[in-house]
Amino acid sequence: MNRKVLSNLAFHVLTDREWSRGRSMLEVASAAIDGGATVIQLRDKMSSTRTLIEEGHALRELTRERGVLLIVNDRVDVALAVDADGVHVGQDDMPGDLARKLLGPNRILGISAGSMEEAVAAIVAGADYLGIGPIYATRGKADAGEPVGPGLIAEICKRYTTPLVAIGGITTENAGEVMQAGAAGIAVITAVVNAEDVYLAAHQLARALIV
Repeated sequence: MNRKVLSNLAFHVLTDREWSRGRSMLEVASAAIDGGATVIQLRDKMSSTRTLIEEGHALRELTRERGVLLIVNDRVDVALAVDADGVHVGQDDMPGDLARKLLGPNRILGISAGSMEEAVAAIVAGADYLGIGPIYATRGKADAGEPVGPGLIAEICKRYTTPLVAIGGITTENAGEVMQAGAAGIAVITAVVNAEDVYLAAHQLARALIV
């Protein structure tokens, strides 16, 4: 991955209908980008494939206009259909090595990891970055598991250079802590999507990343 792409991994905002207070995905994404988000990740667990593709095309247009990355959560097929910059897969989704094969070498592959063993397997599978978490307790993902804390980030950083993105319970109060542990960036859902003022929430988190 080139340096420009790596620098753009700093601040992921994941879309989520359940937490968006009835606002449209585009409205939330646009305000998040205004506030400093560098990645929009299309995450929609409820919609049909057709709807996901429609949402993806709209977000692709927005992110291209604004110069930020578009990542699709879980769905390699949707990512390819909308020409997204990449895909993020979890431990229960498509295996990372297969996702890499389908994506090819030029799209971004992110893989979730909640332990050193999962991190090593993800790196071997060809991940461009790892989503490490949940770092803290989170309400945005019901099946997230027990918090692993920022110590796992520091531990992985001692052994590997693959960029790490912290997810799970990240706030303005603890964002600096995960960055100091070695994270290349953060990913949030409710901290921005569920905020009364999406722009302000994103702006405050973006400022908290400067350590």
